[in-house]
Amino acid sequence: MVSFVADDTHIIPALSFDKAPTKRDDLMFDIPAELKKLPDSPGVYLMKDESEAVIYVGKALNLKNRVRQYFQPANYNSKNEAMVPKIRSFEYIVTDTEVEALILECNLIKKHWPKFNVLLKDDKSYPYIKVTLGDDFPRVMAVRSYEKDKSKYFGPYVSGFSVNEVVSLIQQIWRFRLCARKVANDEKSGRPCLNYHIGRCCAPCNGSVIFENYQKMTAEVLDFLEGKQDEITTRLEKSMFEFSENMEYEKAQEVKIKLESLKRLREHQKLDHVSGENRDVLALAREKDDALAMVFFIRGGKMIGREHFMLNNATGLGLPEILSNFITQYYSGTPFIPK
Repeated sequence: MVSFVADDTHIIPALSFDKAPTKRDDLMFDIPAELKKLPDSPGVYLMKDESEAVIYVGKALNLKNRVRQYFQPANYNSKNEAMVPKIRSFEYIVTDTEVEALILECNLIKKHWPKFNVLLKDDKSYPYIKVTLGDDFPRVMAVRSYEKDKSKYFGPYVSGFSVNEVVSLIQQIWRFRLCARKVANDEKSGRPCLNYHIGRCCAPCNGSVIFENYQKMTAEVLDFLEGKQDEITTRLEKSMFEFSENMEYEKAQEVKIKLESLKRLREHQKLDHVSGENRDVLALAREKDDALAMVFFIRGGKMIGREHFMLNNATGLGLPEILSNFITQYYSGTPFIPK
């Protein structure tokens, strides 16, 4: 899950503890003033027209620099000339990395279908890494979608090339089987295929690896994909330095590439969840007598939007009490409560 910073997000709506959450219509959006509040952070921004409809969604490595450019005539192109005069307000969501901003942008475009975004008719999917736990001898592979089966999925990942590198890296370290045929624990086919002879498979098909050892290997790969990668990284770094000291520079470069693949692996998208669950994520921030509640909406495993509320009459209350009051009022008036 992305760590959102509520203090860095533009606020308009308000909530009073003595009534259900509502938006205030008497606040005017001062674009020059709000531009000064933009953070030097990656994230996604939403441009809105006078009816508060989202007309454009964009991502940025630096929100302050990117959003300001829209209001500088020197940067106008034909699209901006048509869009900027219609902008009456904007919102933004801070993310941890530009990679996360990329997928959040994709989700929000599919949610709002803004008129000034380029809208692709094909629904591009991001790759996952699949471990077929339903097999006696699981396989590890890159796939473009996930299914409700006995397999375990990791991702999605932004770069398909990076995913293929990681799967290849796993294959080199653990020598998982590559073939798609069913290999049962109590069945041996006899002669292994070429992958075994070139060192790319441990050949469970002919009993070259016992079932218990293969299961242990599977557990190690699951730990690796779940982020417990320090031990593997340490081993690879040691190997790289040893190759370098022995002037085996080509081998050292190969290990370096593996380490870079591990680094890219850790950038996998945190805004999509394979479980496909509906959930709300709540955040609370306060400064002196002012408090702000944020609700981020995850539907079908994808973050599709957020809402924010200024909380009045928070004087003398602790954060747990403020949050409890907000939850009670908010969910007593919302038509949908996720599980």
